[in-house]
Amino acid sequence: MKPLFHKVPINIQSSFRIKHNIEPNFGKIWHYHPELELHYVVRGEGVRFIGDNISNFSSGEIILLGENLPHTFRCSDEYYQQSNELEVEAIVMQFLPDCLGRELFNLPEAYLIPKLFEKAKKGMVINGKTREKLASLMKEATVASQMEKLILFLSILNLLAETDEYKPITSAYAFYRSNESDTIRLNKIYSYTLTNYKKEISLEEISSISHLSITSFCRYFKLMTKKTYYDFLIEIRISHACRLLVEDKIPTEVICFDCGFNNVSNFYRHFKKIAGMTPMDYKRKYLLN
Repeated sequence: MKPLFHKVPINIQSSFRIKHNIEPNFGKIWHYHPELELHYVVRGEGVRFIGDNISNFSSGEIILLGENLPHTFRCSDEYYQQSNELEVEAIVMQFLPDCLGRELFNLPEAYLIPKLFEKAKKGMVINGKTREKLASLMKEATVASQMEKLILFLSILNLLAETDEYKPITSAYAFYRSNESDTIRLNKIYSYTLTNYKKEISLEEISSISHLSITSFCRYFKLMTKKTYYDFLIEIRISHACRLLVEDKIPTEVICFDCGFNNVSNFYRHFKKIAGMTPMDYKRKYLLN
């Protein structure tokens, strides 16, 4: 996947950027930037695309994205319909690796910081008590004075550097550059798939969205994403199935058809291949947690 470069608007009077966003959505452009990003979802749920990973996100999630790690967040239609919300909310902190000067992070006392930045290249989902502490510190930083904000930033970095309460997001380091036409075309494919994944999507249909022949589309999509469109579509469907299983409101057989699968055995086979367990085991695992 080739994302669009995004220029983060950092004030020249600030070493880093922290912003409390309340918007209709999280933005829809697949993009990357040289700044690391600490992203706290206050309100919202849907599917996030980070590097080669497709996963669900929900309110309360905090992730750290390394420099130039491509990402985008897409809120689900169900979020707006079931919650009666018209907006999503997030606190986002963005900063360059040397935002406080290279000398600071080369100090012996700060030896864990470069290691943190290296781990962040795969993305990190923060869990447990660390997540709770980070949420509090990030909220405080949005209203702090300049010096207080700097102290809170260092506290946040220290917390992230010392924690083992995290899981990596991508399977490999994912860095890409792109041209604008590729980005526009791939975003059309993503948007159309996310809107229509519950129904059968033929290659003829999706290739026409891309203004390519079927053969050219298959070659193009595999070149850009390192996977077939069919594999991508299955990942989207399984991602939504995971969210519905955790919500535990409808039977697994109903979830199967609601996510676009035409028979239960096919659903079970693909689910186990992607999630590494059966739908029942997945539900049991997360409901117990």
